[in-house]
Amino acid sequence: MEREPPAFERYAEQSRRVLAQARHEAAQLGAETVQPEHLLLGLLRVDEMLLALFLSRSAATFEAVRAELNGRAGARARALPEELPFGSDVLRILAEAVAESERLGDSQVAPEHIVFGLLSGGGQVAEWLAERGLRPEALRDGGVRWLKSYLRVLLARHRDRPHALDLITRIFDDYVEVAGDRRFADDPAIVCGMARFHGLPVVVVGQQKGRDTNQRRQRNFGMPKPEGYRKALRVMRLAEKFGRPIFTFIDTPGAYPGIDAEERGQAEAIAFNLREMARLRVPSIVTVIGEGGSGGALAVGVGDCVLMLENAIYSVISPEGCAAILWKDAAQAARAAGYLRLTAQELFALGVIDKVVMEPAGGAHTAFDETARRLAVELSTGLAEVMGYAPDQLLGRRAARLRALGRCG
Repeated sequence: MEREPPAFERYAEQSRRVLAQARHEAAQLGAETVQPEHLLLGLLRVDEMLLALFLSRSAATFEAVRAELNGRAGARARALPEELPFGSDVLRILAEAVAESERLGDSQVAPEHIVFGLLSGGGQVAEWLAERGLRPEALRDGGVRWLKSYLRVLLARHRDRPHALDLITRIFDDYVEVAGDRRFADDPAIVCGMARFHGLPVVVVGQQKGRDTNQRRQRNFGMPKPEGYRKALRVMRLAEKFGRPIFTFIDTPGAYPGIDAEERGQAEAIAFNLREMARLRVPSIVTVIGEGGSGGALAVGVGDCVLMLENAIYSVISPEGCAAILWKDAAQAARAAGYLRLTAQELFALGVIDKVVMEPAGGAHTAFDETARRLAVELSTGLAEVMGYAPDQLLGRRAARLRALGRCG
């Protein structure tokens, strides 16, 4: 067995840390050689993005993931980490990582290339990754370059991620929900109500996905219909009438595209909300907490200050939809995610949003209370910045902000 992988001199510093950590994990577990599961554990130890993706509320610690992968977390070390050789499976994985970096013309082997190698030849570990949403076809044709963006897409869709009501009930006091659009029906995909924020009367609007199967069906998987957007606007107008600030929380894959929604004027409802929100004479703070999908997100997303959680996404189209249109292959979603520039960090650099709200270590799905606390601080800061403006100043400032979107240079 080899002590070092082939082309070791081409490995980036972070990749070398991954290999050193993999050896350490193998030694701690009493293994004689470094196996694919140890390589994945090394990646999880070094790469916080991967770790955040794979830690769920049911296995919310690294030790739990280690036990799941190995089933023998209590074994004693039998060798020093630096003495452990790499097993044949790991050498094959690392050779694939080197080959992928060469195919892409990259000067160094990065952790992303190692992930590609694991997915291509990791056996049971590759299956474990696929169960958590990361499949090899997503990284082919250069998709490995966009792995970080695609990981944030998967995190934004994480089944245990906090939804609007999870945050509303933790951030606001005396929340009382308001139902119905006074024209057709109530839409459970959008929740609206009156509340207090640090004692100040406010109005809250959020897109709600639901937690289990029954809730998701009831909430239509967070895809609002026209009556949902009209309900939201009705409540926003109440806020304007009584001089209350508005907080909106975006978390939707998009507006519902069904025939019934189109018959009731889905496009008109979205367009009308965009126009009317731009004219509201009270402060409006928008936060993207998960998925921000196309016009369905924008219909409650016009505001004076726009925040995004660290692992949220905001885009005109889903990566899968973009890939299907451009390359006739939805499996190239990772590549599309990179080109769309949909992450909070990229949108902040472009000036589309005003602030990135950092999530707790491991992601928002691991600590609802801490996520809410951090978000509440930023909401308070954002509100304080706009509360001092007169209504006409608010409108002028909002219009200037919207006109500046899309400008380059």
